[in-house]
Amino acid sequence: MIFRDATLADLPAIVALLDDDDLSRGREDASLPLDPRYEMAFADIDRDPNQRLIVAERDGAVVGTMQLSYLPGIAFRGAWRGQIEAVRIASALRGEGLGGQMIDWAVAECRARGCRMVQLMSLQSRVDAHRFYETRGWTKSHFGFKRKLDEDQG
Repeated sequence: MIFRDATLADLPAIVALLDDDDLSRGREDASLPLDPRYEMAFADIDRDPNQRLIVAERDGAVVGTMQLSYLPGIAFRGAWRGQIEAVRIASALRGEGLGGQMIDWAVAECRARGCRMVQLMSLQSRVDAHRFYETRGWTKSHFGFKRKLDEDQG
């Protein structure tokens, strides 16, 4: 399996992977042609040196994706953090160790970029994912909060 920065041609496969999940199914729209907002988001990520949209490729097919964000900060004496988001492996391939390879690669990329820590969020209901991360040395250290702004109409 190889990991590389995504190209625009990978976008349909990435959106399909994001939708190939019990908890997020239906949130995305993988029908072609893709919603133009996906291409606009891709362009924003692609031009930002602190953002990377990654695909995992096996035998020429995109089988995984994630986004890496490099975040500068003042805390911890100006330390950079790596943020891993939207991690997905094709459902037919889950349980084969591909996710572990992908996360290990992401951590190495963050380390090479000079990050002092790597962080991610996972929905509370994703108990299997939590077990996966904990067996790889991750620690549950914070409670997270979200507020969807598109629901605020006031």
